[in-house]
Amino acid sequence: MKVSVIGLGYIGLPAAALISGKGIFVHGVDINEKIVGTINSGRIHFIEPELEGLIHHAVSNKLLIADTKPSEADVFIVSVPTPILADNSPDLSYVEKAIGSIIPYLQKGNLLILESTCPVGTTERMVEMILTKRPELKGSFFAAYCPERVLPGNIIHELINNDRVIGGVDKTSSEKAADFYRQFVNGNMHLTDSRTAEMCKLVENASRDVSIAFANELSMICQRAGINTNELIELANKHPRVNILKPGPGVGGHCIAIDPWFIVDSFPEEAKLIRQAREVNMSKTEWVIEKISEEAKRFENAAGKKPVIACMGLTYKADVDDIRESPAMEIKNQLERSGFSVKAADPLITNGIKETIKIFTPEESVSQADMVVFLVGHKQFRSLPVPANKIILDFCNINHQKSIL
Repeated sequence: MKVSVIGLGYIGLPAAALISGKGIFVHGVDINEKIVGTINSGRIHFIEPELEGLIHHAVSNKLLIADTKPSEADVFIVSVPTPILADNSPDLSYVEKAIGSIIPYLQKGNLLILESTCPVGTTERMVEMILTKRPELKGSFFAAYCPERVLPGNIIHELINNDRVIGGVDKTSSEKAADFYRQFVNGNMHLTDSRTAEMCKLVENASRDVSIAFANELSMICQRAGINTNELIELANKHPRVNILKPGPGVGGHCIAIDPWFIVDSFPEEAKLIRQAREVNMSKTEWVIEKISEEAKRFENAAGKKPVIACMGLTYKADVDDIRESPAMEIKNQLERSGFSVKAADPLITNGIKETIKIFTPEESVSQADMVVFLVGHKQFRSLPVPANKIILDFCNINHQKSIL
């Protein structure tokens, strides 16, 4: 068997590593030549525990090769980004280009699996796109949608052990895809149709977005009412059927911050709560910027100068190196646009980001700043000493005494 993985990012590359670990040859494809070169040298281009060892082993044993162009295979897995446009509608151009690139290589009996997050009906539309150019393949290849459910920092474990929802365009396609995943997934296979599987992925993340929005809205209410948010949530959660999440400076990552818009775009009249949750979580980031600006104004009135602000953390969540849709990054950028001198610190930011953003060590940021603003709860920050003469604003619960949330 030969498997072609199109898109070697946060999901495609770990999947390629696991598949090749079963002795199956994987031809990985990515349009980024630098990423291709990194992988072919046995290294990875983002931080993920266990992954580099698996990639090094696969490349060394000639079970994985990365390329910028596809080739013939038995199974094609498409795992490319699906961002949103300025109007919050889904951008399917990467998926369409990926499918277009493999059309010349598809053969009878091939299995096509779409893992990219997509609006409902996308898998069916991609099959139609293929058959428009390759009508002779009608009824002779298989196609399914199978979304991933993984947590950055624990991707390998979750790819192996999480259950998978598999939705084929027909029953045989679902079964073929399930048989394929069973080779490297220990979790259970739940078979359905492609439209239900697509909606399942979107609903999972929209549900989480709504829960986070409740916590974020609650934190803003508590701050206005003079109530300690942490204490309130801890007390409320003692109810046996209440589980309020921890608030933060917003919602980031490529899933929760993006996927709900796919539902809103397709079903604008019905998705009222889902839209409102997105707007609440986006407004929380603006609320954080407002609180920082208010404190900065008080400092300026007293000291006669704008404060230097240390932004502690830029990734979208604690202990990962992923900055996609990061509220912390947006906060940093808006502060800089407002004329503040910002000293950003993030020990997990990779060299690729350092090429475009000046990153300081946590100690440098604290020493040079008048205000220390904690935006991401990296474990490296928890024991970081901050002098008593610094103004501390904590939006990620590093310090319960200084927490604003």
